Amino acid sequence: MRSPSVDSSPRPPARTAARAALALGLCSVLLLALVAAEWRPLLSVDGDVSRTTHRWAVADPDVTRVCRILTDWVWDPLTMRLLAAAVAVWLVWRHGAWWTAGWLVVTSAVGTLVQQGLKAAVGRVRPVWPDPVDSAHYQAYPSGHALTATVVCGLLLWLLHRHGVGRVLWRTAVSAVVVSVAGVGLTRVWLGVHWPSDVLGGWLLGATLVALAIAAHLRWRP
Repeated sequence: MRSPSVDSSPRPPARTAARAALALGLCSVLLLALVAAEWRPLLSVDGDVSRTTHRWAVADPDVTRVCRILTDWVWDPLTMRLLAAAVAVWLVWRHGAWWTAGWLVVTSAVGTLVQQGLKAAVGRVRPVWPDPVDSAHYQAYPSGHALTATVVCGLLLWLLHRHGVGRVLWRTAVSAVVVSVAGVGLTRVWLGVHWPSDVLGGWLLGATLVALAIAAHLRWRP
């Protein structure tokens, strides 16, 4: 018996996704404005949290080593993009869902362009430590790791929901997404290469893109 195609599942209303995108977008713009304006209360919280986590990272090299493995290999943006590309290929090969596969790849690419563009525009400097436990390049805001993981994991989770998977697989997928999206943000702060608000900005922007992409898929899928 043929499994249902991702491009033939029932079409729920796109209005809810659009409203979610609007709300998340407003939160993203607000945080971006506070970061760009160097709002002192935000900078104070960023500094306090970063100094504390960096002290923990230096004192516990075993945990720090695990965080580096997770952030550099498991949750790295390249790994996330390769995962999205592999799912796109599977969608075409198994279901002939060319439109959905292209939508997935394009949305992932847009996420990369957004985070790189904002990094250049905001120009926020990363934390600097006398005894760093890791290093990263380019500007700080937003966290590319957090944004990419949110976009890819969010889109794949929604596709699973549309596909109608079983309860066990669905719960496993939700758990994996929550751990991955939250975990990658925490590792970036723990390793001292991002301020907490960089990670929050990546999460918000990523969630905004996911909501916009879902609304577009529901509205314009042929």
